[in-house]
Amino acid sequence: MTKAAVVFADGCEEVEGLSIIDVLRRLGVKADMIGLTSKTINGDHNIKLTCDKIVDNSLLDYDLVAFPGGKTGAENLRDNKKLQDLMVKRHKENKWDAAMCAAPIALARYGLLADTNYTCYPGFDEQIKKDAPTGHFKETITVTDKNKKILTSRGPATAWAFAYAIAEVLGIDTKALKKGMLYDYLANNIQDSL
Repeated sequence: MTKAAVVFADGCEEVEGLSIIDVLRRLGVKADMIGLTSKTINGDHNIKLTCDKIVDNSLLDYDLVAFPGGKTGAENLRDNKKLQDLMVKRHKENKWDAAMCAAPIALARYGLLADTNYTCYPGFDEQIKKDAPTGHFKETITVTDKNKKILTSRGPATAWAFAYAIAEVLGIDTKALKKGMLYDYLANNIQDSL
């Protein structure tokens, strides 16, 4: 069975992490909410989240691990040595990792964005360049670097696109769910509402 994990830290952007969990669970993926240091997380907008477990060595067993953004949450992910060690091991094992919004700063600090195509929340690319000067920033909604097995996205409004991109790199057909959740309708009609 395909398994994915989303790592939540205090100060995370709640909608980004929960969008991934929601979409993956609807698609039948075992998607776990993992707290960085506690099962109870206080998001950036004071939304309390209850995770399934806390970061441990089982992070190595997931097909994909994703990080939501939020400046404070991303900094907490970036500065956690235990998480860094596990993510470096995952990368060496050629497993998929994903981060959005501010969270690519964590992947950059871990050394995972070297020579990698990525995107992030506007302005965080300057911080990322300090830790990953050979990375290649792109201004697109999501960026999938298949060679490096890294997937990134921009921010809260791109959370569903990110969640579907995650499902697709895991080999899951998202067409029916996109239609059922009206994602295709939104994508096709967004210009009309502007």
